[in-house]
Amino acid sequence: MKVKAFKAWRPAADKAETVASVPYDVVDTKQAAALAEGNPDSFLHVVRAEIDLPADTDPYSDAVYAKAKANLQRLMDDGVLIREDEPSIYLYSQQMGDHIQYGIVATCHIDDYEQGNIKIHEKTRRVKEEDRIRYVDTQNANTGPVFLAYRDSEKINAVVEAAKASDPLYRFTAADGVAHTVWKFENAAELEAAFAEIPATYVADGHHRSASAAKVGSMRRAANPNHTGDEPYNWFLAVMFPQSELKILAYNRVILTLPGTKDEFYSALNAAFDVEQDGVKVPRNAGEICMYIDGQWSSMTPKQMPEAADPVAALDVSILQNEVLAPILNIDDPRESNDIDFIGGIKGTDELEKWVNDGRAVLAFSMYPTSMEQLFSVADAGMLMPPKSTWFEPKLRSGLLVNTLD
Repeated sequence: MKVKAFKAWRPAADKAETVASVPYDVVDTKQAAALAEGNPDSFLHVVRAEIDLPADTDPYSDAVYAKAKANLQRLMDDGVLIREDEPSIYLYSQQMGDHIQYGIVATCHIDDYEQGNIKIHEKTRRVKEEDRIRYVDTQNANTGPVFLAYRDSEKINAVVEAAKASDPLYRFTAADGVAHTVWKFENAAELEAAFAEIPATYVADGHHRSASAAKVGSMRRAANPNHTGDEPYNWFLAVMFPQSELKILAYNRVILTLPGTKDEFYSALNAAFDVEQDGVKVPRNAGEICMYIDGQWSSMTPKQMPEAADPVAALDVSILQNEVLAPILNIDDPRESNDIDFIGGIKGTDELEKWVNDGRAVLAFSMYPTSMEQLFSVADAGMLMPPKSTWFEPKLRSGLLVNTLD
């Protein structure tokens, strides 16, 4: 892996907590506006700039990208964000309850993405990819990092342990209870050399951010007749975590309408699954799916399990898609269907019950989480998971470290 130190823009010492924001894609415009209310330093003014424009503004309009650029420049000009004098690599920890994870913040090379050394497991949607391309290109910056995973390395672990003993740049606990700490590594070259021995990293979260970074880099290469490969636009911001520290939560499904009657649904379901009305809300193991309908929880297991040799077909989300969503509920493409929605596992099964009990959905499925090893296996095979297969928590905060392409 090509990993490089960078001259970060980061919050002034007393501004980290007020600047740092949730990622752009976990809140809608209304939620972003509420979170940023009364806080002009919030990075949501950069990543969700439409909150500073009239309510009827198209989020993909020229005005939004221009406002995002202006808001980022304002934070720089006002000293809310300061520029490092020298390139550095950083350590970023997040603690949610008893779970803690340590990520290395650096820049990665777009060649590794284009050559498949940064491996993906999901498709991107064109409209979202084009949106991120315009954000990066207009702002001339990576304002949100790509979330990468790598197989554990004793050499990297040793460098991380030493950094933990130093004084942090920032330490704060956000409103959601997640604690965030950032350190600066003293020796960036040591980490650059250690990652040169890592054969691949994996996109855990940020498929659109990584794809857009590569596209912007390619665009600028084509426009530069003196391109050498060393220009800043060849690199993009990433946080890299060891596999053993990452926690994947379930990504649950709610079904908004049925194509036929409930009796027809039950009949088709019972033909493919063993269904037991046992009140179990959370699957106890892989291969089990829990369903909530008519105020009752049931557990269901397929009568015939897929071949384990196919890493995609063996996923629980694939079993649900291939045996229930497509053949019974006529949801062939969940990305485009208006009959399904997705609920991150962080919200628990109470949220699923609420959707059904309130009449917003007719039934819900509680899923067993995809494992990191399954994610690696799918990506190594060059295959893609069904949409919404993984939900990572805690989420990376935006605005703590920004990489500009100059």
